[in-house]
Amino acid sequence: MILDEPTNGLDPEGIKEMRELLLDLAQKEKMAILISSHNLAELDNLINKVCIIKNGEIIETSGISEIKKEKQANYKIFEINDTSEIKELLPGAIIMDKSKFKIDAVKEEVSEIIELLVNNKISIYEVKKEEKSLEEAFFEKTGGSVIE
Repeated sequence: MILDEPTNGLDPEGIKEMRELLLDLAQKEKMAILISSHNLAELDNLINKVCIIKNGEIIETSGISEIKKEKQANYKIFEINDTSEIKELLPGAIIMDKSKFKIDAVKEEVSEIIELLVNNKISIYEVKKEEKSLEEAFFEKTGGSVIE
């Protein structure tokens, strides 16, 4: 099945119903579905493979998880009780607000960061990896330029 902008003009309920229908057809009926769309946020919730076309030329074809992993910084987002001391403890940290900061760290460094925070009596409520969106991956691949 080939669809061009299948959720364009639909309300949120219609978008959800369309997404469920397409997933159902793909899974239960083993149907391949090709979707052409500019709504990358919506596609992010629906697809498993990506083909990026720039100026009529295919520049990337891969699984969505692969395209989102490429060139991705290893940012970890920490939610804590107070970020006022974070810059002194972790100079590379980026303060997001009074209770959140992010830092470029590989998985193995997270336990060291947690230990540093705990030793400085900073309460940690959440640690999560910042995920790249399909839109961010698209702009990386196309150079973020206007596409005609």
